[in-house]
Amino acid sequence: MSDIKFICECCGEEHVSWPAIAYSSPSAYNKLSEQEKEEIAVIDQDFCVIKHEDHINRFIRVVLVQQVNDHCEDLEYGFWVSLSEKSFEDYLENGEDENHKAQYFGWLSNYIPDYEFSNSIPTTVVTKPGNERPEIFPHQDFDHPFVKDFYNGITKAEAEKRIYRILNNKA
Repeated sequence: MSDIKFICECCGEEHVSWPAIAYSSPSAYNKLSEQEKEEIAVIDQDFCVIKHEDHINRFIRVVLVQQVNDHCEDLEYGFWVSLSEKSFEDYLENGEDENHKAQYFGWLSNYIPDYEFSNSIPTTVVTKPGNERPEIFPHQDFDHPFVKDFYNGITKAEAEKRIYRILNNKA
């Protein structure tokens, strides 16, 4: 793990900070062949568009903060969500405006180790002032273990297990 040390405002002790669990692309992009990536997809650090013959997928990069119940630090994820054309265009046009405030409906577009995903998780995407990446909140009424963990919190041991799995490419 990273050796970033700091004095915690919560407990006053020195900690080594956790790296965020960041996904470099949405799962739909990862499933494309190299040829498809070149022919039908465009991706950068914050946006991804995949133009299939019959539909277009639009994704933006977001943040999710997972509460860790027995630790002073929370676990951060760098996820991708899919947006409707209208929401994607609104975010694209206004994302640089520091005063732009909006909420969008989005679908979580990455898979997390140790969770089954037969369907994507619906989320609310909340823009943040100052050109920060939007934050997402899973819909609390969606019945999925990840949603329950988001609202109930996870343990420090579970958070570290997830970080080590991602860092060691065992996701």
